[in-house]
Amino acid sequence: MKTTRNIVICVLSIAAVVMAYFCVTSVTTPIKFENTRAEREVAVIKNLVDLRTAEVEYHHQNGRFTADLDSLLLFLKTAPKKEVLKEGSLTDKQLEAGLTEHKAVKILNEAKKKALKKNQFENNDALYAYIWENDKDVVSNGLAGFRRDTIELNMLQALYKGEYDEKSIDRITEIPYSEGKRFEMEVNNDYKTSQGIRVPLFEARAPFESYLSDLNEQELVNLIDRETKLEHYAGLKVGDIYAPNNNAGNWE
Repeated sequence: MKTTRNIVICVLSIAAVVMAYFCVTSVTTPIKFENTRAEREVAVIKNLVDLRTAEVEYHHQNGRFTADLDSLLLFLKTAPKKEVLKEGSLTDKQLEAGLTEHKAVKILNEAKKKALKKNQFENNDALYAYIWENDKDVVSNGLAGFRRDTIELNMLQALYKGEYDEKSIDRITEIPYSEGKRFEMEVNNDYKTSQGIRVPLFEARAPFESYLSDLNEQELVNLIDRETKLEHYAGLKVGDIYAPNNNAGNWE
């Protein structure tokens, strides 16, 4: 009888420990999942933002987006980034008189062409000093001190301030914690608004499964199910190929 009682107590003790374990696990597992998810999504978002920067510049130079990640990388590694250096600005009086930035630059460019036909200059500073003082159109329009120069910069340096080089830039196309999977990319370069205006669109995506697959399976299923029921994309993405959204991320 005593032996039976001891066995019952032992079984109940084990059951209590098991129940306590599952109770604790039921609380800690979702917390651990969400904490790990949050940590990983910092890295995923970083790459999505960098991809967006690349796509926006690609569109700026080509008038369209690209869904080809290799073409996008080649663009980043080989294309120059053109930038306008500005010195001086138009006054309210000049603007009221009808002088625009475009007209002012055109006047400057014509003045530079004429000056270069007549003289040789040591550098651009000397060229500008000459036309500011001697070109009648520049002087009459009050453009002394007004300067616009287009220069070519290294694309990676201009966009990412030295964060990447030609080898490391490849990693922005890969989803962190995914064992090398690449972001899903789609474009819609023929989208038109209700007014008939063409607005190229792009979308870069990282589904939850790509960077959370090694975590608790049930928590991942629950997350995907919850986002799907809310009609949200089950993952992280920037842009939208169905409607303009200013290339926003779905976490913003």
